[in-house]
Amino acid sequence: MITDALLLMVAGLLAGALNAVAGGGSFFTLPALVALGLPPLMANASGTAALLPGYMASAWRFRGDIRMPGDLSLWGLLLLVLVGAVSGALLLLLSSEQLFSTLVPWLMLLASVIFALSPRLLKNRATAPTWLAALTLLLVCAYGGYFNGGVGIVLLAAFGLLGQHDLHGMNGLKNAVSALLTLVAVWVYAAAGLLVWKPLLLMALAALMGGYVGAALAYRLPAGPLRAFIVASGLVMAAVFFLR
Repeated sequence: MITDALLLMVAGLLAGALNAVAGGGSFFTLPALVALGLPPLMANASGTAALLPGYMASAWRFRGDIRMPGDLSLWGLLLLVLVGAVSGALLLLLSSEQLFSTLVPWLMLLASVIFALSPRLLKNRATAPTWLAALTLLLVCAYGGYFNGGVGIVLLAAFGLLGQHDLHGMNGLKNAVSALLTLVAVWVYAAAGLLVWKPLLLMALAALMGGYVGAALAYRLPAGPLRAFIVASGLVMAAVFFLR
């Protein structure tokens, strides 16, 4: 139906744009897919997969501003993301999801506060040492592999703690890491037969456009309002998880 297709396109476009500068795109994709009749588990899996092109497009748009945290190399970053994501996915299979779901809003709230305060906390501070950057990213990627919700805010907070200040570069790196984390998740979802391809592909096309447009618009926003928007997004996501 035309209305179903329109719902998928609008949700994908908004999710891709929001993920480009903050995170929380799943708050658009998941309700839209559930509204079309998909079971929640399949809706979550398909919505996560649909966001992958948006992450890639926004990371590409920010590519000129991306810098590695600490002295990490690109290959080192890839290894940390892979190990963290796989570890998080395995942890999900071995532990209580209910316990971690209880901790999620607190983690997101803490990440939002850290991100908001990071410019003051890190004023005149040198770049983080390689071991600290590696450990921080490993833990955050494990979080993303276990529970992808709000991982963009957590990543931005981590980059801020590691001494990064340029929001465009931080967003570009955040989206590149999120794309890699999502790739791991999509592989698991596909192996489990949880992906519904028809709505997924339509939403993915819209997310691709939203990711690029959102990243382009971010260059037109002053750093102050952009940082405030990211913090507000994190607080809203934390509130939503507290109320679940």
